[in-house]
Amino acid sequence: MRSKKDGKLHAWTAKVGTKGQIVIPKEAREIFSIEPGDNLLILGDERRGLAIMNGDVATKVLMSIQGDLEDEN
Repeated sequence: MRSKKDGKLHAWTAKVGTKGQIVIPKEAREIFSIEPGDNLLILGDERRGLAIMNGDVATKVLMSIQGDLEDEN
């Protein structure tokens, strides 16, 4: 994942708890401005794996796509 701050690629590990929960590492939360109570969008591809996006960012992206599609009609 590349952050907007420095464009560097970052990687972390997270352990899955008994309830299926993971803890996002502190450095990742800081870089991507993830705060307690934020909604995250989790995308899954059975071949490529999972991707996690900030829910607010995902909403803006999806609204932009929807607007582009409406403009085409």
